[in-house]
Amino acid sequence: MTSVNPYVAEDEIVVPLLMGLLFREIHETFAAEDWGGLRQSHFRVIGSVPEGGITITELGQRVGMTKQGCGQFVTSLVETGHLRVDADPHDRRTRVVRRTELAHRTMLAVSERFRRLEEDWAQRVGERRYRTFRRVLEELSLT
Repeated sequence: MTSVNPYVAEDEIVVPLLMGLLFREIHETFAAEDWGGLRQSHFRVIGSVPEGGITITELGQRVGMTKQGCGQFVTSLVETGHLRVDADPHDRRTRVVRRTELAHRTMLAVSERFRRLEEDWAQRVGERRYRTFRRVLEELSLT
């Protein structure tokens, strides 16, 4: 294996460094395409809004943000037309965040782009090895 970082000895390359390189590839792939100003963090917020809606507080917990930080993301995504905020019919003081049709289409496009990226990785290392890699990642991340 050729060194992935000229400043790190090959026997010091750790899995988090390798994962970081893959995350960089993901970031660069999406940054090179026109997503209407949306970034990975926006996709994470949109993708965390369930079908029935969610409060900003619950959404913040789900994505690991403060209520205020999440509220700023929601506000910007309302402005772009990806989310809408409605009063909760059971408690008018509570606001419920919901996806719009634009958000659904955007997330389908994001999923398709991730699928193509994974296909590229599978072509680079072979289908069988990629399937094994993916199964191991799933096992590690879901346990």
